[in-house]
Amino acid sequence: MFSKNISISDYQYELPADRIAAFPLEERDASKLLVYQNGNIQSDVYRNLAEHLPAESLLVMNDTRVIEARFVFQKETGGLIEIFCLEPAANQLIEEGLIATGNVVWNCLVGGVAKWKQPLLTKTISIGDTSLSITARLVARHGEYCTIEFEWTPAAFTFGEIMPYAGVIPLPPYMQREANEEDATRYQTVYAKKEGSVAAPTAGLHFTDALLARLGAKGIQTAQLTLHVGAGTFLPVKSATMSGHEMHREWIRVSSNLLEQLIAQNNQPIIALGTTSLRTLETLYWMGVKLIRQPDLELEALEIQQWDPYEISAENISPAQALQALKTWLLQRGADELVCKTQLLIAPGYTIRLADALLTNFHQPGSTLLLLVAAFIGENWRKVYEYALNNEYRFLSYGDGSLLWRER
Repeated sequence: MFSKNISISDYQYELPADRIAAFPLEERDASKLLVYQNGNIQSDVYRNLAEHLPAESLLVMNDTRVIEARFVFQKETGGLIEIFCLEPAANQLIEEGLIATGNVVWNCLVGGVAKWKQPLLTKTISIGDTSLSITARLVARHGEYCTIEFEWTPAAFTFGEIMPYAGVIPLPPYMQREANEEDATRYQTVYAKKEGSVAAPTAGLHFTDALLARLGAKGIQTAQLTLHVGAGTFLPVKSATMSGHEMHREWIRVSSNLLEQLIAQNNQPIIALGTTSLRTLETLYWMGVKLIRQPDLELEALEIQQWDPYEISAENISPAQALQALKTWLLQRGADELVCKTQLLIAPGYTIRLADALLTNFHQPGSTLLLLVAAFIGENWRKVYEYALNNEYRFLSYGDGSLLWRER
């Protein structure tokens, strides 16, 4: 039974600073792989992943791509203002914010905002033979974030085209270093396609084309969905209990073809590649549950809020039924994909519906990601993390990873 009074102090552990991986290994699939199943642990490396997955499994991966969302402007006085782009303002799709030309308004985190006194900040960049001037104007402050309007000339360039030249890849703060040229490729998965994340879906960083080929040769299928990872993924739970924490909202994009693949699995294993893939899969289940309860819901009411799974009855509703309801809803609207936000919170007491196993890295103490792992494998999360700490595993984004089979 889930309780909003879950104490965050029960999900802490000691993480020495030297166990946080600040740089990736030379070879992606040389990372260690901890395999947990039925209370047992074994150690291997990612390039042998196919040996640990049954044939006919479906591996569901997040194909989002990290954008160069961290801009640094210099004030007239010489000081620096750092602007970290989160998402377009006014609930605009991230993709729409990236194709805007001339000007765009985004919600951003701003370092040194109290020292931002002049109306406009300006920087000049070069894109090929073209010199481009970009300005930033502070529109409004909203507590933790600000609304910023960017304008640039020549206006023919899109914001997405400007980003690689005006910004850098925003590495997680716990790496405590600036991004370098290597991060431009290594902080992306090899299958990244859809631009929009400000953080990588890090479980996928271990994958190579060769590893994907080995999985395919065994008969393991792959499927793609998109969740654009927001900066909220790094925010610690500051409240003493879950009741005081507001889960961040993130954009998801799911095709009707994926729904068909999931339905067709017919009790064959589904493997979630990363916590973002898992949260998206579980979001689909709960959207289907809502539609079975109220078939005429429109998209805004259909989106999953953080407490929905703990307050909506899903009694006797199977994953196949829920997914079929969602597929029918899309078909009735002549749509072949679902685009919306999710605020789904997975914490101990939550019942996983769609994934049989989870591939994931090792997460920060007291984080919502660690709570998700605890929900997936129960109290043995401590056993898994103690093993990793005692056996020289590397932690967090550029660290090693695990294959966790769900408790049944």
